[in-house]
Amino acid sequence: MSAEPRGVRSNLLQELFWTRTGLLLLTLVVTSGICLTISSAMDQGVARTLVTALGTGTMVSAVVGFGQTLITSSATQRALVAPVVEESRKALRELTAEYRALDREFFPSHVFEPTATPDPAFNQVMMQDLERTRLYVFRGFAGRYAACRLLLSQTECELKAVLADPRDGDAISGRARYLLRHEGADGDYDTIVARLREQIHVGLVGLFLARGRCSNIDLTIVSDPPLDRLELFDDSAWLTLYSNTSAGVVRLYPRTLRFTEGSFVYGMERTEFLRISNSKAGLHISITPGTSRFDFLALFEKITGTPLTDDGFRGLEEKFHQFRREFSASAQLGS
Repeated sequence: MSAEPRGVRSNLLQELFWTRTGLLLLTLVVTSGICLTISSAMDQGVARTLVTALGTGTMVSAVVGFGQTLITSSATQRALVAPVVEESRKALRELTAEYRALDREFFPSHVFEPTATPDPAFNQVMMQDLERTRLYVFRGFAGRYAACRLLLSQTECELKAVLADPRDGDAISGRARYLLRHEGADGDYDTIVARLREQIHVGLVGLFLARGRCSNIDLTIVSDPPLDRLELFDDSAWLTLYSNTSAGVVRLYPRTLRFTEGSFVYGMERTEFLRISNSKAGLHISITPGTSRFDFLALFEKITGTPLTDDGFRGLEEKFHQFRREFSASAQLGS
């Protein structure tokens, strides 16, 4: 919104000719011109002298009136119009600042609509936020995307993540129902659940592979994770709305909103994440750059309830790298 008022005539000449005074001056000039023209065609005598005097007097009156109008308009501008214009500008500036504050507080800075494939613009903006952050907060399902971003990032940060418990069917059912709606009548619930459990296994291996990019990876495994994915950085919060199933056609990558630091949503989501991650009900696991593969195999069994052999680890590692390559190519993030 512009703070400049519209419709105010600030030019003195424009003020002069857009008033009744201007019409009167124009009448005087026209009358003077007619009288002088007529007198020039008359013979010498009293009549010509009177007409000439009338034309000359009218012209003098027009010139004097023009000067007086300029002076009066200038004084009026300074005394009346200018303060009103300045107050209007001040009020509009304050109103604009208030709207901007409300925008930062409650409205997203970016809105990314649902897509069937990874959106390059979405991922490039998120990677820019990741490059600037010291703490990366992830609340999601499997953590595969978080692991990919960490491996593609050029900086080091700390990761705190809340993931779904693969041993609990209720923790998987929300995402399974969303994918089932996406696949339509051909989708099979049990097949989707099995695929989602494998994604959690792949995500855990990916996070282990990304441990060298983090000072620490703090995992919290919960049985009732919120359906919407949260990725929070030092200066932004990203909400991917898997719960928004009434927005039309269900896409594999749902609508995502980005909120800036200092907004209401940023503070609310950060507080909610800390509540979940500090809950005693969840399983807390720490992975550091010094965590060995042997240590990770024990952690993997503790999280999933399934022992993992070296061959099984290599299989999951290959699946993760295949996923990373496909995601990097489709999101145009490099390799």
